Amino acid sequence: MEDFVYFNELYDFYSGLLTEKQRLYFEDYYFRNLSFSEMAENYQVSRNAIYKQLHIVLDKLKEYESILHLYDKNKKIEEILLLDSVTEIKEQLRLLLMGE
Repeated sequence: MEDFVYFNELYDFYSGLLTEKQRLYFEDYYFRNLSFSEMAENYQVSRNAIYKQLHIVLDKLKEYESILHLYDKNKKIEEILLLDSVTEIKEQLRLLLMGE
């Protein structure tokens, strides 16, 4: 379940970097809860092709995150916003912007 949420959040950030087919496969599997068999029938490809393509999509999402860190930065900003001190918030944001 944890991976499901993680990949959905990565998809929110990076879906625009995927091909249309990759977006469709991801959305069918993760949003519409279709099985590999249902997807294979819909797209007239093998279940193995669906499986491989979904793994390519997940690998791309992880790669984009490893380069851009949008998910990680978003989580850090959420944590910073919970701080009480304006001074501490400013300092943490400064560190985040400097990449520290």
